[in-house]
Amino acid sequence: MYICSMLKVKVNNKQEHQVVFENETSGTIDGQAFLWDIIEVKNGTFHVIKNNKSYTVELLKAEPAEKSFLVKVNGNKYQLNVKDKFDELLKSLGMDNLNANKVNEIKAPMPGLVLDIRVSEGDEVKKGDAILVLEAMKMENILKSPTDGTIKKINVKKGVAVEKNQVLINFS
Repeated sequence: MYICSMLKVKVNNKQEHQVVFENETSGTIDGQAFLWDIIEVKNGTFHVIKNNKSYTVELLKAEPAEKSFLVKVNGNKYQLNVKDKFDELLKSLGMDNLNANKVNEIKAPMPGLVLDIRVSEGDEVKKGDAILVLEAMKMENILKSPTDGTIKKINVKKGVAVEKNQVLINFS
């Protein structure tokens, strides 16, 4: 048994489309009916036939928790951000940002020695940027930014020993 589902899909943070899947092979996009067939050719690569046109779709990156996907369709890359009926319900209730707990500090994950600090106060950082190098148990560990933000305060200096859970850097 197939349950009808409705999604809102934002493409490249610009156009938003409403996609309704009526069953495994048909649905509508912005009210326009479509028929499709999809086969996984190899892990992460699919052959799609939609309305008698052939497409090669490759999943480049998936962040299921954020419902964000980077796909390549016939050689063109598209960033897709997906919302389902539950996301829309949470938004209507004003509860859509519950998962967006703002991280405002980086703590030492273990005792160690600060080998390098790769940012300065006031620097803008993106999620995943290298922030600090911590040596622990004779291994270098690169601590990365858990969020986009601005470095508010650096609480340690290069060459200083730190304890587990000590606040190293504050964000704003």
